[in-house]
Amino acid sequence: MLSSLIKAMRPRQWTKNGFVFFALIFDKQLFSPAPFLRTLEGFFLFCLISSAVYLFNDIADIEADRQHPEKKYRPLALRMLPVGVALGAAIVLSIVSLLLGYFLEPVFAGILALYLTLNLLYSRWLKHVPILDVLIISSGFVLRVAAGVALITVERFSPWLYMITILFSLYIGLGKRRAEMNLLEQAAGAHRKVLDGYTIPLLDQYITIVSGMTIVAYSLYTFSAPNLPVNHSMMLTIPFVVYGIFRYLQLIQTGHAAGAPDEVALKDRPLQITVFLWGLAVIMIFYLS
Repeated sequence: MLSSLIKAMRPRQWTKNGFVFFALIFDKQLFSPAPFLRTLEGFFLFCLISSAVYLFNDIADIEADRQHPEKKYRPLALRMLPVGVALGAAIVLSIVSLLLGYFLEPVFAGILALYLTLNLLYSRWLKHVPILDVLIISSGFVLRVAAGVALITVERFSPWLYMITILFSLYIGLGKRRAEMNLLEQAAGAHRKVLDGYTIPLLDQYITIVSGMTIVAYSLYTFSAPNLPVNHSMMLTIPFVVYGIFRYLQLIQTGHAAGAPDEVALKDRPLQITVFLWGLAVIMIFYLS
């Protein structure tokens, strides 16, 4: 039962919480011990509350998951994890993360509470509303960035990064919806009601718009943010972003991205290399130039 509970908490998806480190990295405080430790603690608490959200969501979707070709293997859908145990764990994780978050930073705890509330509303109602569903997913990433900002004393963090986060997460969310429709085909609406509000051509248009805006916004950031090197060397990271966006789109179109975006990234070697090289380039430009 313990192994089933850990699996249901989806530790592989904790990579999303890495957005908490954005403020630390892009405000040039990555190697400052105190801000780093506070951000690390915040990352851990975001992992706890995101796992609580996954448990709440799986409880709400248990019957639909049993009809899904991939989600039917989740512990709750397989009856390997009792609903009562999952619900109790979700409540405990929520309370512990909020309490510890308050002692760490009250504003951070407020962001955790807002994240939890939005996701509970999402699990109950909002995930059934087309367009609004992906906007709620996007808001989760923005809240992660805001949480990181709340944990440290920000000096030079650029507001451009909020816009980039919004656009990039919208791109990922829309890509996930398209991959689901491609996987489920005619039965898409039966597995997830919100998919009745989308078509693959419509999602392709959305993805085209958002991906283009993401590249433009990131490009503008690289030479207009106030805390970047005056030689505009940050522009050298644009090709990594372009390739990463194109690669994920390729995986979606060819049917190799049916799972969650973070699961796709953990399996796809070119994406892993791209993210690593982008991160390495950012650190070198910010901290060595």
